[in-house]
Amino acid sequence: MDNLTGKILTELREKHGWSKSTVAKKLGLKAMSTYANWEYGLRKPDGEMIVKIAELYGVSTDYLLTGKDKSVTDDDLADDPDLQIAFKAASDFSEEARRQTIDFINYIREKEKQKGRQPKQPDSD
Repeated sequence: MDNLTGKILTELREKHGWSKSTVAKKLGLKAMSTYANWEYGLRKPDGEMIVKIAELYGVSTDYLLTGKDKSVTDDDLADDPDLQIAFKAASDFSEEARRQTIDFINYIREKEKQKGRQPKQPDSD
């Protein structure tokens, strides 16, 4: 693991006010030194652990590995034909139907998150 990811892990842990030992326990690690070695850049967590760490801190795996979050831009959304169809259809919905649609989308996003997939976040420009 490069030093960048170690710095990101340290920043996220400190932002949450957690010790290395606390994070190790939350991740189900037997030894705090395992997590510490990741922060120091001496070892790398496997892919499954990267996902667990991302979920723990509420960030994307891209952010953990690169310091950048690959977000979907408004232009990406506008160019997607399936989303264009959905937006056009939703424009005729009642306020209640729109609210239900948003609730359903949030439900699906949560299910994806539980499966270990990081839902794409639109930019909030």
